[in-house]
Amino acid sequence: MWAQQLQQNHSVTIAMSCAIVGLSRCAYYYQPKLPDDSVIISVLNAITDRHLRWGFPKCFNRIKKLGYKWNHKRVYRVYCELKLNLRVKRKKRIPPRCPERLLVPNKQGECWSMDFMSDSSRNQRRFRTFNVIDDFNREALGIDITVSLR
Repeated sequence: MWAQQLQQNHSVTIAMSCAIVGLSRCAYYYQPKLPDDSVIISVLNAITDRHLRWGFPKCFNRIKKLGYKWNHKRVYRVYCELKLNLRVKRKKRIPPRCPERLLVPNKQGECWSMDFMSDSSRNQRRFRTFNVIDDFNREALGIDITVSLR
């Protein structure tokens, strides 16, 4: 592009304009050959219509078995252009949950809860606590504080 502008505006030779721009003459004359991918598209569509869950490797192996000699990179480029590489994410079947309300104890000492907690002091030293709590009146029956609590 720049070499062509130099030729037209300043009437220089092709070799001189390519040297100024820093382009080889081969690159100046290069015309890309665009491959016809219609056959690959039809073969991929035929395979994926029959086998919906197949990914690229299985499709490419089937293409090789059919006798086509296409490069895997070329087939994968067409495969991606057809948007066949999108992962189908299935919904996980989770059974419906029916949470039950927790029972409130009727008297003191009937039900206790225990829990571990972790915190750090001002000097960034970590410590853990082991708590035992009565569920009836939410009274802490015992708290054990230790730096290394297993």
